[in-house]
Amino acid sequence: MLLPLLAVVAGLALLIWSADRFVEGAAATATHAGMPPLLIGMVIIGFGTSAPEMVVSALAALQGNPALALGNAFGSNIANIALVLGTVAVISPIAVQSKILRKELPLLAALTLLVAMTLLDGEVARAEAWGLLAVFGALMGWTIYQGIQGREDVLAADTASELEDRPMALKPALFWLVLGLVLLILSSRLLVWGAVEVATGLGVSDLIIGLTIVAIGTSLPELASSIAAVRKGEHDLALGNVIGSNIFNTLAVVGIAGTIQPIAVAAEVLYRDWALMMGLTLVLFIMGYGFRGPGRINRFEGALLLLTFIAYTSWLAYGVIGAQTLGA
Repeated sequence: MLLPLLAVVAGLALLIWSADRFVEGAAATATHAGMPPLLIGMVIIGFGTSAPEMVVSALAALQGNPALALGNAFGSNIANIALVLGTVAVISPIAVQSKILRKELPLLAALTLLVAMTLLDGEVARAEAWGLLAVFGALMGWTIYQGIQGREDVLAADTASELEDRPMALKPALFWLVLGLVLLILSSRLLVWGAVEVATGLGVSDLIIGLTIVAIGTSLPELASSIAAVRKGEHDLALGNVIGSNIFNTLAVVGIAGTIQPIAVAAEVLYRDWALMMGLTLVLFIMGYGFRGPGRINRFEGALLLLTFIAYTSWLAYGVIGAQTLGA
């Protein structure tokens, strides 16, 4: 058991570091290519911050553990809203000025409802997974159009400021882009192997490991980048990281895993994990949209989000301990 645990810790540490290098290399490369800052923030950084979830889930499905992939996607979405935004809002209340983010909040809620339709029959079939990827492709086309047209949005200014703070020449940018991607794949393989072995050793399902250890680990890049952004006053960039990541997870992560291998969906995934994910998404929409002006997530609301995450994780842990007690 010690070796798998070390593999999980080492895999997560390398995954977080390589994801950060990959994002910086990709963003700098896109800047040198003349890509608008808003497009970099919405697409390049969006892909980069979700790269750990995508690679981990794809490898899990390839190795015959698609439940780990589904748990990673849903667990990361829950962690992004409740843990990441909750922590960030407690540190500094989040004000939402970007018109684009106010459009993406209801979109995220609609996509969360869409993915529920693939769960109702107890399986994410390949055809359904391809459907999710098709929606993802269409959404990326719309996002690119918005990124080209919406140069004056607050999110564009935040992204431009972030890129100026961390300039990088083209050669090192390409180096970190390639090396970061390679290390992402290697660290993901290590993490998936360790997580599956730990799950087997503890008698815990791949789904639970995906919802907890793997999901929290792959959400750490969003936590780090969002805290850094809000400390600089780039509130829209902090929220944009989470919204973008959750859209990627809902469509691309589940879609990629499902096309590799159909995903069996236990009943509790729908009434427990998806239900909480949907509830948190609606809460985020209400808080962030700002029906009477700019949206805002204050410290009290952030604390409630954090408490929700703690309660959910404790619920999962209690279920595992209870199952092991009955098994003994």
